Amino acid sequence: MVERTAVIAALDAVIDPLSGQGLVAAGLVQGLVVTDDRAGFALEVDRRQAAAYAPVRDAAEAALKAIPGMARVSVILTAEAASAPAPRTAGLSKAAVDQGRPKAPVPTDRPAHVRRVLAVASGKGGVGKSTVAVNLAVALSRRGLSVGVLDADVYGPSLPTMLGVSGQPAYEDGAIIPHQAHGLKAMSVGLLTRMDDAMIWRGPMASQAITQMLSQTRWGTSEAPLDVLVIDLPPGTGDVQLTLIQKTPLDGAVIVSTPQEVALADARRAHTLFQKVGVPTLGLIENMSGDVFGRGGGEAEAERLSIPFLGDLPLDAALRQAGDAGRPLAAADPLGDVASRFDIIAAATASALDL
Repeated sequence: MVERTAVIAALDAVIDPLSGQGLVAAGLVQGLVVTDDRAGFALEVDRRQAAAYAPVRDAAEAALKAIPGMARVSVILTAEAASAPAPRTAGLSKAAVDQGRPKAPVPTDRPAHVRRVLAVASGKGGVGKSTVAVNLAVALSRRGLSVGVLDADVYGPSLPTMLGVSGQPAYEDGAIIPHQAHGLKAMSVGLLTRMDDAMIWRGPMASQAITQMLSQTRWGTSEAPLDVLVIDLPPGTGDVQLTLIQKTPLDGAVIVSTPQEVALADARRAHTLFQKVGVPTLGLIENMSGDVFGRGGGEAEAERLSIPFLGDLPLDAALRQAGDAGRPLAAADPLGDVASRFDIIAAATASALDL
């Protein structure tokens, strides 16, 4: 087992050319994660110095690889813009202000041997999005489709618990071999770290982790392509969402919300994001529907947004218990009411994706 102190000592032996200090002492090592035989971090420098620090990154990788017992190293060079006062916009035309704003990213390519990519989003945390994503994936698999699930919430990965999988994935010819459970292929940053590790990563490093899991995982082959990859997005409309849109064309998005207005407001923002980047919203799911949170808010919101209402799911203790036990309810009780509701949602989703 590689010790964290050995990693820090190795990195401090690599000298920052500007300060003359070791990388850790100079404050350039961000989001350091050390597991049994692996280590990774972001080397964060000023954007103007990025090219000059490429050899430093290589030296850091070499230093880590030289540690006895080290099997895999990931050093990501990230360039942050130099701090500057916020621009004054008073008196400027809208066109002038817009010139300084980032443009919507242009998708590059989908993962190899993946036919469709489906995002499950919420806008707001705590609405049961991950539970819906996993059970929807199981329901899609029950339709005879080949299905993968990518847990894109690097700060709060829940897929390993919900699918009952653990342990670092195998690597074969440079590709990550996903875990398999309940008919699904699964990958999560939670499989690369200990359960109690905190992902203290800035946006660029989180985005890079998602990019690597998306592109380096062997989701399918030319002989047996994956029909659909379900991506469980983190809450919000930030770096991870934009990275996914930039790195792969999304064939559609499903938005999950609870019935009350505070959650529906964030669901609207998620829909607006997808509209702006040209990703079709396939529909809205009302989760935790019932006496506690009310019911009907999701259906009314879907009508206001002119998107399909895919169905409602009750606030059911069995759904939570099954997820905690690592056996999604759609698999544990395939003939039950909740599984039947997921079957209906899966049928509509598959139809929208032309599967």
